Amino acid sequence: MASVDHSDGQTLSGGEEVRRRDFINIAAVSFAGMGAVAVVVPLIDQMNPSADVLALASTEVDLSAIQPGQAIKTTFRSQPLFVRHLTPKEIAEADKVDVATLRDPQTLEERTVDGKKQWLITMGVCTHLGCVPLGAGEGENRGEYGGYFCPCHGSSYDTAARIRKGPAPKNLEVPEFKFTSDTAILVG
Repeated sequence: MASVDHSDGQTLSGGEEVRRRDFINIAAVSFAGMGAVAVVVPLIDQMNPSADVLALASTEVDLSAIQPGQAIKTTFRSQPLFVRHLTPKEIAEADKVDVATLRDPQTLEERTVDGKKQWLITMGVCTHLGCVPLGAGEGENRGEYGGYFCPCHGSSYDTAARIRKGPAPKNLEVPEFKFTSDTAILVG
């Protein structure tokens, strides 16, 4: 059986025809798809954080000047960060607490790095409504549990920054961090 050649298409081996109109439609859809990609890629790329924001993605903290029993307040991602050098007495007080009695049960070991139990790194933001607790500065009220005290609504945290009293639902957050040396940490 012979195939007939039409003026608007081309004859294929099985008798199917690819018409010029089909080719133009496929080419137009392909061109439109590439145009959409050319518009969408820069649009999505502009949503990435700028270089100055990426620079704040991590913070290095020098621990060498922080004495046992002392805490400092610094910033991480524009929020307060508390770094506390726990004394052996504060570690013992935190360890003797029955974790089952805590609202947000965590041991001191779960909140610190192995072998560096004396260093407690937490965000300085109360988990109730986001106020900044007292206790990191010299002479500030540390609350009845010796950790941190939120003056906004009275939440008290112990020496391991665990919620013990007040409306806060969770412990102070421990951010991701690592020791870069014996006297420095990198947060973030």
